[in-house]
Amino acid sequence: MGDVLSQNEIDNLLKALSSGELDADDMKDSGEKQIKNYDFARPSKFSKEHLRTLENIFEHYGRLLSTHLPGYVRKNVQVEVMNSEAVTYSEFTNALSNPVLLGIIDFAPLEGNIIIELADNLGYAIVDRMLGGGGNPLDKAREFTEIELTIIERLFILFTSLLSEPWSNVVEVEPRLIRIETNSQFAQIIAPSEMTSIVTMNIKIGNVEGMMNVCLPYVCLESVIDKLNTKFWFSTMQTKDDKTYRDFIEYAISKARIPVRAVLGKSTISVNDFMGLQCGDIIKLNTKLEDELNIYVGNINKFSALPGAASDSYAVKISSIIREE
Repeated sequence: MGDVLSQNEIDNLLKALSSGELDADDMKDSGEKQIKNYDFARPSKFSKEHLRTLENIFEHYGRLLSTHLPGYVRKNVQVEVMNSEAVTYSEFTNALSNPVLLGIIDFAPLEGNIIIELADNLGYAIVDRMLGGGGNPLDKAREFTEIELTIIERLFILFTSLLSEPWSNVVEVEPRLIRIETNSQFAQIIAPSEMTSIVTMNIKIGNVEGMMNVCLPYVCLESVIDKLNTKFWFSTMQTKDDKTYRDFIEYAISKARIPVRAVLGKSTISVNDFMGLQCGDIIKLNTKLEDELNIYVGNINKFSALPGAASDSYAVKISSIIREE
């Protein structure tokens, strides 16, 4: 809806029309279609909806990184998705520094590869931390040694394995780390003019902060691009995750060990009598032989039972279940 004119603006407009200052024909809509320029060098293959869905996926991925990375670096890790944008692959590679840490990942069953780019200062800090240091980056960037790249490769394998769960609502992927490159010239996975989506994440490890970019080529996501919308993603996530987490919780509960104790009775004695207890002494309880025992699960009285024996062990036979705590 257009802006609402005030009474003074209406009066001035009518006055201008009456005096001939404005021509009514000039104010009519010409009916011509508005032409929008289209840049064939940067085709808009990723819509805002696609980019927003990718942000949702990698927000989940960021939470997984925040959970698993501290086990490697033994420091608090914070991961935040900054933004996502559509750029050509040449624009992505031209913005890379040298040296750079690029993980080439096979995104099967989708066609093609994706790239995870980790800031060099994070790489130096992680290597320093995993080798027993304080986790401080280098003052001056240099090439990574073979030993350092071997350590960083373990980290990229973790990055790769964590991709499966966030993408499970769109497609079941089996990502696999192919190699690590420190020079962007050797990471030409697609043509320079191809469109890609870049998801930028900020990673903070202790006091060291840096960026991690995930490059997702359109040719890789083309077969599932229709599923990259929030409506499909949330509906699939709700249906699938409810069952997944229910099964997981049931399995975890079934394996949990909880303390169960049977209280034979209670008694009150003086400290002097307690200090003088010896083998063979008898303590009188407040229960009789035929009374039911209280069975506690943790600190909650859940059952009533009768005492007995099973083989060579003492046992109780549950007689009733207490439904209320």
